[in-house]
Amino acid sequence: MRELIVATVIMTVLPDLASADPAPVRYPVGATAFQANCSVCHGVKGAGTPSLAPPITSYPARYAANPDGRKQLAMTVLNGMFGGIDVEQKHFDFKMPEFTHLDDTTLAAVLNFVVFDLDHASDDTKPLAVEEIAAERAHPVDGAAVRENRTKLLTALGL
Repeated sequence: MRELIVATVIMTVLPDLASADPAPVRYPVGATAFQANCSVCHGVKGAGTPSLAPPITSYPARYAANPDGRKQLAMTVLNGMFGGIDVEQKHFDFKMPEFTHLDDTTLAAVLNFVVFDLDHASDDTKPLAVEEIAAERAHPVDGAAVRENRTKLLTALGL
């Protein structure tokens, strides 16, 4: 059943994603996993869903350029996040689930898809490595701690 869902996502969503953006998808494995696990809330192109989930096209590329930001990205996908946050002058009070059921390679691919394909990080930004995900997996926290860490990070980055 899971294979059928993934195949359906690949056949229906990825062509739409590719046709909407003439640039080729750099992280197709991440795109597939994103569409199967994240797009229901964040949208196919990461633009978010009003009153449900924030867009993820504003901060991930900036996070990926900073060691603490890279940690935040890994913490978020591994542990989820809940509570109120503001993104692009809009408030969201949501509960993002954790994705520990996905392996580190898949999570790195998803984050790289978000950072490079959706948020268009510069070419001098280093892709997230499997080892970075594994390091955060070794230190689980709850979703409230992820949100608190995000607040500190945004302040430190001046965002």
